[in-house]
Amino acid sequence: MSLSPGTRVGAYEIRGVLGEGGMGEVYVAYDSRLGREVAVKVVRPGGVDKAELVGRFQREARAVGRLRHSGIVAVHDVGEHEGLPYLVMELLEGETLRARLSRGPLAVEEALGWFRQACGAFEAAHAAGLAHRDVKPENLFLTTDGQLKVLDFGLAKETRPSEDGRTMPLETRTGTILGTLGYLSPEQARGETVDARTDVFALGAVLLEMLTGRPAFARATPVATLSAILTEDPFHQLGCEEPRCGDPRPG
Repeated sequence: MSLSPGTRVGAYEIRGVLGEGGMGEVYVAYDSRLGREVAVKVVRPGGVDKAELVGRFQREARAVGRLRHSGIVAVHDVGEHEGLPYLVMELLEGETLRARLSRGPLAVEEALGWFRQACGAFEAAHAAGLAHRDVKPENLFLTTDGQLKVLDFGLAKETRPSEDGRTMPLETRTGTILGTLGYLSPEQARGETVDARTDVFALGAVLLEMLTGRPAFARATPVATLSAILTEDPFHQLGCEEPRCGDPRPG
C-alpha cells in the first residue's frame, strides 16, 4: 500500500515518501494539530500475523515512550489506517549508518564519535530495562547536525532484575531467533534467552563494520553466517591473528 500526497492518516496529512522497505513505507507528513512535520511509518503484514504486527508497534511505542534520551528517536503517536498499524515519529534529516557505509568505511575518529553516541543511547535504554535486540546500521541514523539516533524498538524486550542481580527478559520464547542475521549475538543465534548484553555484542559488530567497511559476520549463506557468529573471530577482517592488533610478536 502506497499513500499519495494529501492522504489523511489519522490526524496526519501525507506529503511524500521518505523511504521504502520490505515491510512498508515511511512518509513525511504534516501534523495539523501541532503545526509540524513528522515521519509516519506504515507497515504491511508481509507474512507477519497482523495481531503480532500491531503488538510489535504498540510495544515499540510503549518502549520508546518510556525513554528520555536525545539519542533515541521520539515516537509521538500510534494508530491504525485501513486496518494497518502506523507509528508517528520525529522527522529526522540525514541518513542511516547503512547509507553512510555504502560509500566506504569511516575514519577512526569519526567511527568512534558515532560509536560513543550509540553507547550513550543504549546505556539509557538498558538502564530503563529495555534490550533493543536488533542493533544494525539500518537502525542507527546520522543526523545532519551530527547526532546519532537509535531507531526501531519493535523487537525490544523489557528486562527486570533477577534474584542474583542479572537482567532477564520477560516473555521470551526459547528457541525463537529474533533479530537480523549478521548482527545476532551467539545467544540469539542459538535461540536462547537474551538480555542487554546482546545489544553490546551487536554494537561491537557495527563498530568493526564502520572501521573496515565490511560486515563482521556476513557469509555466503545464512547457515555459514550463523556458524561464523558462533565459532569465528571477527578480527580476522583486520588482518589480526588475535584480537589485539599491533601487539609485538615473538621473534
